Amino acid sequence: MLVRLLYASRAAASLTTENVDSILEESRSHNVPHGITGMLCFSNDLFIQVLEGSRKNVSDVYSRIVKDKRHSDIQLLIFEEIAERRFGNWTMGQVNLARVNPSLLLKYSETAVINPFACSGRATLALLDELIANGAVIGRPS
Repeated sequence: MLVRLLYASRAAASLTTENVDSILEESRSHNVPHGITGMLCFSNDLFIQVLEGSRKNVSDVYSRIVKDKRHSDIQLLIFEEIAERRFGNWTMGQVNLARVNPSLLLKYSETAVINPFACSGRATLALLDELIANGAVIGRPS
């Protein structure tokens, strides 16, 4: 059985490119052998991540994230059973939300700044779908 998990969190400390690269590299090296795909979005101190895979493996990853000292204010936005993956081509795609067109953010948010803590999980997931469709996802496809 496949599941999708979407969460948002704040960085416990200032993010550097090296921090984000480290998180992505850890994710990719762990996720491939465990059949987990997904996407990580970041901007300033904000993380939005979607994970897809087996219920056990996705739950295990989320449990580790909740305990990770690099994250604070972690909020689960969606956890659902799915028939197929939306992010199956990505071991862990990456989007820098600071570089996204503000008009796209306005489509899903009250302001041109994405705030997953103030909008629905469905709106956040729709934004991620549109980011993929617009080619805003970088990183290594699986």
